[in-house]
Amino acid sequence: MRGEQLAVITRRQFIQGFGVAVAGGFGCGGYALAEPFGTGLTHYRLSPPGWPAGLSLKLAIIADVHACDPWMSLERIRSIVAHTNASEPDCVLLLGDYVAGRSMSRYSDPIKHKAWAGALAGLSAPCGVHAVLGNHDWWEDIEAQRRGGGTPKAGLALQDAGIALYQNDSVRLSKNGKAFWIAGLGDQWAFHTKAGAKHWRATDDGGVDDLAGTLAKVRDDAPVVLMAHEPDIFPQVPDRIALTVAGHTHGGQVRVLGYAPIVPSRFGDRYVYGHIVEEQRNLVVSGGLGCSGVPVRFGSPPEIVVIEVSA
Repeated sequence: MRGEQLAVITRRQFIQGFGVAVAGGFGCGGYALAEPFGTGLTHYRLSPPGWPAGLSLKLAIIADVHACDPWMSLERIRSIVAHTNASEPDCVLLLGDYVAGRSMSRYSDPIKHKAWAGALAGLSAPCGVHAVLGNHDWWEDIEAQRRGGGTPKAGLALQDAGIALYQNDSVRLSKNGKAFWIAGLGDQWAFHTKAGAKHWRATDDGGVDDLAGTLAKVRDDAPVVLMAHEPDIFPQVPDRIALTVAGHTHGGQVRVLGYAPIVPSRFGDRYVYGHIVEEQRNLVVSGGLGCSGVPVRFGSPPEIVVIEVSA
């Protein structure tokens, strides 16, 4: 169920956006450009197999912010933060792609890392705020691309803002005396290889993800929530994981009658959006908040996702 809109498009922003839409040849430009400025709240209630009795967990998911002016301004990020906090989650999970990316540079102005990370630092939850990185966070850092690893600038900004960053790591938490794990996977498409760009998928050596290494840090049988930027990891996720959450796809970003012509996944539209169950394993893919490529969303409005998990 979608909640009320968190932000409205201003006249100035609409005029700017409409010009971009006309230039890009979008026939439904007015609606497609207004849609990126409104943000809904989408709720899921799940009971994964083996989830322990007595542990009720509310997770708020923020994915694909793509900070830039005017489409994802600091004012709008702060509004998203306020509405996320108002949902009173136990944990906030940030799923990557905090930067706009080079493809958006012709339509927008960048926002400094310290500024957008500082805005996200306003997020608050009793069991913490936890983050992974996305492909655009890696791609925009030329030095990180050259050295083939480390922590890109976006990740350093999150850490400087006091937000826990996970790259193939896990942490044990508890609520009301009941333990659970948050695990964060390194990005699966960290390196912008020619093949990866052409085929919309990671190559064998295109990521910094280590699923086995991440789960090796889980030391008991408490339930695990796995954060991943791209949902493509899901077929490899074992039954041991109670819930996988991902972003990256933007729900297709442009979806007509439920069909998304372009999905950045090797699996096509299999994991494009929503709650997906395969062999009793649960995945939730957020439609995300920002835009990539062009500042247009159609049939896939931005969203904050709230997941309530219980037995």
